[in-house]
Amino acid sequence: MMMQHTLNQLRGLKLDGMARAFEDQATQSAMAALSFEERFSMLVDRESAWRDSRRIERLLRQAKLKHPSAAIEDVDYRAARGIDKHMIASLANCDWLRQAHNVLLIGATGLGKTWLACALAQTACRHGFSALYARLPRLLEELRIAHADGSFARKLAALARTDLIVIDDWGLNAPAPSERADLLEILDDRVGAKSTIVTSQLPVDQWHAYLGDPTLADAILDRLIHSAHRITLKGESLRKKEKL
Repeated sequence: MMMQHTLNQLRGLKLDGMARAFEDQATQSAMAALSFEERFSMLVDRESAWRDSRRIERLLRQAKLKHPSAAIEDVDYRAARGIDKHMIASLANCDWLRQAHNVLLIGATGLGKTWLACALAQTACRHGFSALYARLPRLLEELRIAHADGSFARKLAALARTDLIVIDDWGLNAPAPSERADLLEILDDRVGAKSTIVTSQLPVDQWHAYLGDPTLADAILDRLIHSAHRITLKGESLRKKEKL
């Protein structure tokens, strides 16, 4: 009776990890040999692990990754795709996020740019960083709608708070003047504070022409390319290989 009361109180306090650990201890006779301090320490450790796990689940859910199961540990280095194992290992420790650096993933379609971007974002979430995946055309459309309904400032603030934004499909369609201005707003909030991953089929030296307006292009690229890690993927399309 007392045990059930304690469990109810723990759950009422949202100490679910501790509650489960308390139930487990009650069924294990070996626990009787441990001191109160040892058993209590185990309860606290279980609660901490439970909260960490729930937080990572929440971050991954909010990230809306196109490839949610993509993991940095599953990167295939056997194919000649130009992936540097040392660079990936360096990015995996997330120091680039702590330093607010960016990552540019360049290469033809089908080489796994989006998958690799999602794998880096998943790693970021596992390290406790918030992330968000967005295709550039859809992101620009959402911002256009936000302008119309008066939520643009809130949308911009939410993006600015996000530790890592993955912008996929950069360079597909030339942005309109208002869209270039929105891109500058997003990147200006992030420079030196937050990180961005960009995937693109266009080589970086063509981005200035893609953006169109020379003045805005200079401003956008200065904020995006400065302190960016570049990965250029090469080789045959992985999609073609899957069909063989």
